[in-house]
Amino acid sequence: MAQATWEKPTSTEIPSDLKPGNNRLKFLVGGLLILAAVIYLIISGTVTGANYFITVDKLLADSTYVGQTVRITGAVLGDTIEYDSETLLIEFTIANIPQEFDNLAVALHDAVNNPTVTRLQVRIENEVKPDLLQHEAQAILTGKLDENGVFQATELLLKCPSRFEEDGPDPSSLNSRSET
Repeated sequence: MAQATWEKPTSTEIPSDLKPGNNRLKFLVGGLLILAAVIYLIISGTVTGANYFITVDKLLADSTYVGQTVRITGAVLGDTIEYDSETLLIEFTIANIPQEFDNLAVALHDAVNNPTVTRLQVRIENEVKPDLLQHEAQAILTGKLDENGVFQATELLLKCPSRFEEDGPDPSSLNSRSET
């Protein structure tokens, strides 16, 4: 039978990697680094997410946005929608929607019917025309503004305008407004 023996070390000094204070320091530094990384991610995510999208006015007012990927919003002008089913090319114009409004249906209607509102040409390639792409729909687009002032979209989200019809402007009041 094999016998195991235990010998007491001749040196009374504990190896440095087994000292209790050294391990605590390593865990403390590691924990602080992880905490700092989490705080950084939370802050940067909050700042980035604070602007879900920017308006057409803001995009065109700041030349630093040219060539950068941004998310914008605008009201679709229905009579400008052009779709080529062979090349899957969609082109249309959006009008600026104010950042703050009480009623989205009224804001969309006013945006597309006001000729002084800032407008932007949009181009989307390799996309089938969505059924919701219609007059006074709210478009949320991701893409880049090119040097020619055309927004080259890579993603299109639409809010259905019929969802807001019950809260929309009274058609009889619109006729009286356009006559004045």
